Amino acid sequence: MTTLSLIAMGYLLGSIPFGVILTRLFGAGDLRQIGSGNIGATNVLRTGRKGLAAATLILDGAKGAVAVVLARYFMPELGEQGAMIAGAAAMIGHCYPVWLKFRGGKGVATLLGLALALAWPIGLVFAAVWIGAVLLLRISSLGGMLGAVAAPVAALALGYPIYAIGLAGLAVIVLWRHRENIARLRAGTEPRIGAKKDGSKEVGGA
Repeated sequence: MTTLSLIAMGYLLGSIPFGVILTRLFGAGDLRQIGSGNIGATNVLRTGRKGLAAATLILDGAKGAVAVVLARYFMPELGEQGAMIAGAAAMIGHCYPVWLKFRGGKGVATLLGLALALAWPIGLVFAAVWIGAVLLLRISSLGGMLGAVAAPVAALALGYPIYAIGLAGLAVIVLWRHRENIARLRAGTEPRIGAKKDGSKEVGGA
């Protein structure tokens, strides 16, 4: 397997739109026509199907983790670099899937999955910051962004410079994908988890 094949494998794996597949399969409608139109777990939750949202979160995270595992199995000679490349390709595939005209998710769950597979302590820091921020601030998007930014910092602190560089680049992508959320945060209009909007509960926008 060449490096190009590794990238293609990671990208195609990451581009599987589990949120769209699950909501259609279980009769919850076209996810792209619901809420924000995003294909991630947060928007799946807007369908009211918590089980589907949880499954989407796990499967989106698994895409990043599996890409890393496959890279280590098929191209062990590339070591940390190969694992990072495959994981990054998976996240890019999730954010820009060819099957959906390159309109995908925001990458937080897939980034968490690949971070856990690269080195579980990095993923643990990511998850702790993400969950902690959401519980404290009640803003899903902000929690995801803070977790993404925390990952390269943790990688550098824990002695994984190659991972730190790759994760920093992916964190930039996460921030870019959240640019509308950032604008709302600056304007003070980003919805909080549980806040009522138009008579219904709003779950945020990660």
